[in-house]
Amino acid sequence: MVNCVVRNWQGEEVAQATLELRVAKEENAAHIVHRALVRQMANARQGNASAKTRAEVRGGGRKPWRQKGTGRARAGSIRSPLWRGGGVIFGPKPRDYEIKMNRKERQLALRTALMSRSDDLIVVEEFADKLPRPKTKELVSAIARWGIEATAKVLLILSETEENIYLSARNIAKVKLIPANNLNIYDVLNADKIVTTSSALAKIQEVYGDKV
Repeated sequence: MVNCVVRNWQGEEVAQATLELRVAKEENAAHIVHRALVRQMANARQGNASAKTRAEVRGGGRKPWRQKGTGRARAGSIRSPLWRGGGVIFGPKPRDYEIKMNRKERQLALRTALMSRSDDLIVVEEFADKLPRPKTKELVSAIARWGIEATAKVLLILSETEENIYLSARNIAKVKLIPANNLNIYDVLNADKIVTTSSALAKIQEVYGDKV
């Protein structure tokens, strides 16, 4: 179980919150988190890189010169891989990079990764009413009041996507906004700081807490 301080819009400590999720055993934790991370990054690859072999390159049907008597090396096609404009030896071809992983394992890896970031977790009160209209400058100031450096990568987790918060955050280069029920292991591990609202923390507990 992780105990977290809840901060208000001004950055003051106003309450306490807890997060308790089932995690992997210590001896297996790093392995399962690594597998889940590699899976997500591999599955994001398009796999559409393609290079033509000598059989697919246009031209080269005629022998460029006779076999003997020219003093040059023998050649059968101008599309040999040795020639400029020729085919590619062992070049990439479209392929599927998908890696399979059981759903229970993925959930366990995500919970383990999230709990491992407890020292970088910041819980704040609901602040949608503080932004009656989109205002990036006010959100940047609030993030600073929560004790986050301007250069830090921030993952902002909300229970539901609020339009004004989304519009305020989208122009901040190092802030990524994500719903609590759509967490992924890459974003959790990639962020320097994780900011979540009280309701989002409760939703994380509800969505991910019962999985075994």
